[in-house]
Amino acid sequence: MLHLYWGDGKGKTTAAMGLALRALGHGRRVVVLQFLKDGTSGEIALLRRCGAEVHACPNAKFTWLMTEAERAEARQHNTAALRAALDTPFDLLVLDEACAACRHQLVDEELLQQAAAMAKQGKEVVLTGRDPAPWMQDAADYSTELRAVRHPYTHGIPAREGIEY
Repeated sequence: MLHLYWGDGKGKTTAAMGLALRALGHGRRVVVLQFLKDGTSGEIALLRRCGAEVHACPNAKFTWLMTEAERAEARQHNTAALRAALDTPFDLLVLDEACAACRHQLVDEELLQQAAAMAKQGKEVVLTGRDPAPWMQDAADYSTELRAVRHPYTHGIPAREGIEY
C-alpha cells in the first residue's frame, strides 16, 4: 500500500514515524529516508535503536536557501541514498519530505516513482510533505491531508525541542 501524508499541517512526519514504530514492534524491516532533514530529530535515534535503517541528508537546509551547487549536491546524495534504501530489504519504506524533494528536483523523480510503485508489490511505502505531485495523489492507496487550522509559529512561538524537532 502507498501512504501519502501531505498538507500544510503539523503531523506528517509524526504519522509516518508512528507507522514505522508500529511496524518495528511487529518485527517488520523498516527503512527511513529523510530528504531535507539531517536525521537528528528525537524519533530518529529511537527508530535506529529499534532496528530501523535510517538515511538522512547531510547539510540539510531550506530549499530557498540552497545555492545551485548545493541543490546539485543534494540531488546526487538523495538519489544515491534512495538507491541504497531500495537495495535494502524492507517491509516498510518511509520517504519523508518526498513531496518537496520531488517538487524541487532534489531526487531523481523516476527513481522516486519506482520506489512508490513497490507498494503494488506487497510493500508498504510512505510519502510525506506539502504539495504532492499529481502522480503521488493518483497512486496513493491512503491519502491523508493534514491542514493547519492554528499553529503557534504564526504567533511568533518557536518550535520546542523534544516536541516539534
